[in-house]
Amino acid sequence: MTQQAEPAVTTPPAPGPKQSDGRTSQRPLALRLLARPEVGVFLGAAAVYVFFLIAAPPVREGSAMSTILYQSSTIGIMALPVALLMIGGEFDLSSGVAVITSALTASMLSYQLTLNVWMGVIVALIVSLAIGFFNGWMVVKTGLPSFLVTLGTFLILQGVNLAVTKLVTTNVATDDISTMDGFDQAKKIFASTFQVGGVTVKITIVYWLIFAALATWVLLRTKYGNWIFAVGGNKESARAVGVPVTFTKISLFMLVGFGAWFVGMHQLFTFNTVQSGEGVGQELIYIAAAVIGGCLLTGGYGSAIGPVFGAFMFGMVNQGIVFAGWNPDWFKAFLGVMLLGAVLINLWVRQSATRR
Repeated sequence: MTQQAEPAVTTPPAPGPKQSDGRTSQRPLALRLLARPEVGVFLGAAAVYVFFLIAAPPVREGSAMSTILYQSSTIGIMALPVALLMIGGEFDLSSGVAVITSALTASMLSYQLTLNVWMGVIVALIVSLAIGFFNGWMVVKTGLPSFLVTLGTFLILQGVNLAVTKLVTTNVATDDISTMDGFDQAKKIFASTFQVGGVTVKITIVYWLIFAALATWVLLRTKYGNWIFAVGGNKESARAVGVPVTFTKISLFMLVGFGAWFVGMHQLFTFNTVQSGEGVGQELIYIAAAVIGGCLLTGGYGSAIGPVFGAFMFGMVNQGIVFAGWNPDWFKAFLGVMLLGAVLINLWVRQSATRR
């Protein structure tokens, strides 16, 4: 005679608050906001803005703010691709002189060969992209640190800019191209202005915001954006899961070349001529704007919005000191304070975001 086992009776849990372990618990909203790389620089930019509103009354005028935004845009347009490159784990110390190389190429080619200036613009774009490709290819194929590779490119371009300009023009600056064919059309695209409420606004401000929105979309909504974060975090792990590391890194360097071309064209069609010795030191400004914007020096972390606020802080301080009537030599001191402060804030933000 067999006995049939009775089904087990499961007692439902008593009602009460749902239990969760540390792995599934949701962090507070404040900590999730602190995890965003642009939060710290946004607060810093707001503080700098309020400070100069009080210390420099002319800042409150629309024309003054237009000047500040223009100053910020010329830095911010280059800071965006530099920031993407840093998120990808690399540096480009040649970005400052590459801007001048692009402008010199377009100017001298157009003037010396009496061509339409658009021919010079196109050739300058090819040269700028080639410089970026060379930097990226050298970094990927040799395994050398991008700091050393681009430092070498920086020195090469600096010497070539000066030597070739003196050889071709017998001067340290290019000739005026404002009377050449195509100049007016190119100026409308790269260096035009328009009126908003009686205030003159430079077109670079619009380009700056468009490029920032596009870069943000690429980083957050595209496969290429995931590749950038992956190669910056750990390129070997990224390669193991199928990320095209070589393509990603070279394309990021070429993106910096595109930015150098665009800013170079703006400078050329704004001033009609180019000084061959300029651009030295600007690469540090671009990198500092990206670092202040929350990009880590080690790569794999950052955003495109952060460098926008970082560039705004540079423009605000640079012009705010002038509007306040202070000695402009203090700008470098403010720059150092902002950089160190941003690094400390970013460190605190990351530690706070990972603290439970």
